[in-house]
Amino acid sequence: MPRKPLSFAVLAVFLIPNFCRAQLRPVQQKTPAGVLEGVVSPDGKVRSFKGIPYAAPPVGSLRWKPPQPLAPWPGVRKAVNFGPRCMQARVYDDMIFRDEGPSEDCLYLNVWLPENHGTSLLPVMVWIYGGGFKAGATSEPRQDGSNLSKKGVLVVSMNYRLGIFGFFSHPELDKESGYNSSGNYGLMDQLAALKWVHENIALFGGDPDNVTIFGESAGSASVSAQVASPLAHGLFRRAIGESGAVLASKEKRSRNETERIDLQFAKSVLRANSLSQLRDIPAAQLLEAAAKDDAPKFSWNIDGYFLPQSPDAIYAAGKQNHVALLAGWNLDEGSAQDFFDKQDPTPENFAAKVRSLYGSNAGKILKLYPSANVAETKRSAADLDGDRFISFETWKWLELHRKTGQSPVYRYRFEETLPIAANSTDQEPSAPHASEIEFVFQVLPSRDLPWRPQDEKTSELMATYWTNFAKTGDPNGEGLPHWPAYAPQKYEVMHLTAQPEARPDDHRDRYLFLEKVR
Repeated sequence: MPRKPLSFAVLAVFLIPNFCRAQLRPVQQKTPAGVLEGVVSPDGKVRSFKGIPYAAPPVGSLRWKPPQPLAPWPGVRKAVNFGPRCMQARVYDDMIFRDEGPSEDCLYLNVWLPENHGTSLLPVMVWIYGGGFKAGATSEPRQDGSNLSKKGVLVVSMNYRLGIFGFFSHPELDKESGYNSSGNYGLMDQLAALKWVHENIALFGGDPDNVTIFGESAGSASVSAQVASPLAHGLFRRAIGESGAVLASKEKRSRNETERIDLQFAKSVLRANSLSQLRDIPAAQLLEAAAKDDAPKFSWNIDGYFLPQSPDAIYAAGKQNHVALLAGWNLDEGSAQDFFDKQDPTPENFAAKVRSLYGSNAGKILKLYPSANVAETKRSAADLDGDRFISFETWKWLELHRKTGQSPVYRYRFEETLPIAANSTDQEPSAPHASEIEFVFQVLPSRDLPWRPQDEKTSELMATYWTNFAKTGDPNGEGLPHWPAYAPQKYEVMHLTAQPEARPDDHRDRYLFLEKVR
């Protein structure tokens, strides 16, 4: 759900440091690939290195290959600017970038850590951005790691290939792969970044044995996929998912299916009958063709390699990585407006739409999502829309990992409704999809809204819960309302606002029924 772009005044807060190098003290770090020169922030509290290459540029013959080893560089490499974002069209209005533009050469990551952290190695938090696997980049102001690192953690974020560049499959790619599979290159980019963290992060002051991966939307789905993949074993100890999973997903497709669709697209639209011809197509031309409405949805597949089985089967069998999990979603992942489209939000229209969606099961759905009046109808329509969109799959992830993951699980719902801008036409407060990101990273000023003290308090609470979990596997800590583990009998959910409260799940019957009829 797109949000309004940042005003220039607010955006300038994040852009100005990129041009005022005189205020930033340079700092160098030696790595196996060469020396990096980052900076210490003007307030002296945060050390950062941006645009660090973690794999060879995936261009030319390396297009549609797993990330390859990085070649060392001579001398000192500046690490003060974000690397180029991966190839993508303009998809979401709420995405504001601080890099120099899209490029196929995009496999770069960033590191933030507190400047004065002593001699102990820091817990590491590796962020994976969202964007439907077709958009996003680490340079967005709302996911800047500076403030979060002040909580005593080292924050890493990485770019990964998107769309046709990250998720294209083809029979010729199977043959040259060495593992008889293709697709999921974006997920393998994330894996390569995690391997870079495992091998290099101690040099920066991070603990390679205490890594938490966290992400939102497609980033959360990526986290659930990394937890599922045997290739990621041992690379992280904890996982945080914000609204999204690859379990119970409508996007679930086998490699055979994606290869059939992608091969047809290559021949009929791109006029390419071989892999060599496909690799000769300029990146901009490839992106333009893939961005059209009738192009395939290039996303993850069950490739038999990164995902040897469907994620649901992996989790059901307990074959996933057994790591602590904190996950949940937002109050308004969906909306009554999206559910009704151009219809009025009346109980009658709600019942008619439910009958069209669920047929003989409509009666049960209408009991679980009541609509006695217009206000209740709007709430139920928004809930059902959000459950169908992303909440149910996140619930399924939590449920299966609770049963088979042999690790603690914590569940939340973010409910702090955003303040309404003076010029907004939407006068109904909501906590929509992706609205928690600024709170987690403690960067509320990255968005031009009339923020309130309660928002600052909620942000402080969430950043503390998140970093506590990264440090110990338990979000609880001194001075915080208690967050119980998600477990049978009560199935408690932490409702995140300025006054957070854990309560038994009052919508469990909804998800159990959706599990039967989805």
